[in-house]
Amino acid sequence: MTNTTAPQTIAAADLPARGQPLAGGTFVERYWLNGQERALILLPDEFVGAYGNYGEEIEGANSHADGEANTRAMAEVGSEAAKKALELGGHIPSCLEAQLLMVAKQAGLVTLREDRWHWLSTQYSADYAFLMAFEDGWQGYGAKSYERLVRPVRSIPIQ
Repeated sequence: MTNTTAPQTIAAADLPARGQPLAGGTFVERYWLNGQERALILLPDEFVGAYGNYGEEIEGANSHADGEANTRAMAEVGSEAAKKALELGGHIPSCLEAQLLMVAKQAGLVTLREDRWHWLSTQYSADYAFLMAFEDGWQGYGAKSYERLVRPVRSIPIQ
């Protein structure tokens, strides 16, 4: 199980090379989110779960960039997958964060399962949410009630 006591921020000078351990996972990439440079970290945990209830629009879960905000909105309406990701000290990746994971996978920096679809935290509609196949990087959407793989990430502000 991931260490949920991650640093609140990290100095740019303290960042390891991509693909190296950081804050209970593997450092994937530096990226900008809401005007703040951040470090994306892939956590080692994975589990299977449903996104949420089919037919339920989740207010606040539509960001293509902010997976943590999406995951918190999901948890507030009872998503067990979102609650578990948050308990592990991470969140379900957004569409953007999943693309950054795919770049790291192609560079040989991280390993991601290719045999299952992974949930993303970005909602598509009341019935569907985005998902990703890490075999080829294809993003699509699936019914929220289906169980899919979840691989949490963590995002830490860089100072």
